[in-house]
Amino acid sequence: MRQYQPNFTQRHTDTGSSFWRDAALPFIEARTVTDGRRVCYARHSHETFSVGLIDSGSSTYINGRRQCRIDAGTLVLMNPGDVHACNPIEKQPWAYRMLYVDIGWLADLQAELGLGRSGFRYFAPILTRDPSLQAGFRRFHAVLTDDHADQLQKHSAAVEFFGAMHWRLGIEAAAPVSDPKLRRAAEFIADNYQRSLKLEEICSTVGVSPSSLIRSFKKHYGMTPHAYLNNRRVQFARAELRRGLPIAEVALAAGFADQAHLQRAFKQLLAATPGHYRGPRHI
Repeated sequence: MRQYQPNFTQRHTDTGSSFWRDAALPFIEARTVTDGRRVCYARHSHETFSVGLIDSGSSTYINGRRQCRIDAGTLVLMNPGDVHACNPIEKQPWAYRMLYVDIGWLADLQAELGLGRSGFRYFAPILTRDPSLQAGFRRFHAVLTDDHADQLQKHSAAVEFFGAMHWRLGIEAAAPVSDPKLRRAAEFIADNYQRSLKLEEICSTVGVSPSSLIRSFKKHYGMTPHAYLNNRRVQFARAELRRGLPIAEVALAAGFADQAHLQRAFKQLLAATPGHYRGPRHI
């Protein structure tokens, strides 16, 4: 079970960025970025489902092999595992709000909606300009981050918004990886990310050459095996930091050599320092 600080909001004026989370609603986390020029990402993925609204300005949006320009009013959607990035266009200002949602909670909601009981099913589109969902996102975000709204109101608003998303956007089954060796390589990295890994070890385990692995892995996953490893470590660190654990301890547990290595990877992939993301510790 994930642990979150109660009613936690952390703002950072240097980046124009803030995070929100609440122990009473452990399945959702929010981020608001008021100046996207200061928050730039390398390609990365999340274990959660992510949806965000562009509040102002424009940016580039990469999701898998697709790249497009997105403007104010666009809702972007990233399924878990989608390799993506959103960055400013020639230093033009832009702002957005993101929601990160636990896929177990969403899978339960899908089952309640009669959309299947085989685990989380992916959303079909990577973006939408549906005005109804734009308005719904704004209403839900306002309730979610309102310190005066109670847990029942917030939870009900979450069910209402994500229920509407499912009905209006549709879902599809995740496309399987056709190459079993490639799938095994990803699984091997995911199972062993907390220790030091060598390219030769991965290749020997799955029976492919280094050049073949790197080429096919990047083609399918949108990142090299090393980037995939770092991304997995950062996602683990993100979960541990939400519990308020010491950064140095989290760095070693995640498989990084030290806190400095975690700091660089975390900022590169999540455009925030570990300390900014974790916020104040609660004893």
